[in-house]
Amino acid sequence: MSGGGSNTHQRTCCGGCCTLLISLGFVILIYWAIFQPHQIRATVDYAELSNLTVSNASSSPVTATYHVAFNLSLYNPSKRVNIYYDTLDAELLVRGAVLSPAAAAAASPTEFYQRRRTSQAVRLEFDAGKGVAVPGDVAPQLEAEVKAAAALGLELSVGVRVRYVFGSIKIRQKPRVWCEVSIPVPSSPGGLGVAGSGGPCWVKY
Repeated sequence: MSGGGSNTHQRTCCGGCCTLLISLGFVILIYWAIFQPHQIRATVDYAELSNLTVSNASSSPVTATYHVAFNLSLYNPSKRVNIYYDTLDAELLVRGAVLSPAAAAAASPTEFYQRRRTSQAVRLEFDAGKGVAVPGDVAPQLEAEVKAAAALGLELSVGVRVRYVFGSIKIRQKPRVWCEVSIPVPSSPGGLGVAGSGGPCWVKY
């Protein structure tokens, strides 16, 4: 008899745990359906390029010096959910190759709180005044574009750590923002190339 009572007790405990888990899952599902945070949107409003030089392709490795700044606009389209931006880690790329491994990106502001349906402007600056190595597979194209004073195609990649906040509930996410920007090459070494708008960016969660 004692064995049967023990089995009944175990089944009751298991049934109670299953009911609790199902109820909790249902509550989370309802929350997500009603208050689901919308993905952030991003655009490059302004970009500038200055102090650009690229060493001759015959040298090894090819190096580039530059100063690049972006004004990135981040928009929270959610109706009920606010966002904490904890970190922004940015990289500068050219044709998919990282051009900023030794050039620290400065973000301003570095972290901030964004209310629902508002935009926040972030300035991202890359300074490679001491020179940075250019990947060998893109060095010839980069040198040719600089010599031709053509528009230089750059890519901005920003890893973001965010917390979606609704009341006491917080959901952490790590979206990545990817933007393509074409900036005119300055006509002189000390000149300034400006892109008034880089267009929309892609945000991947």
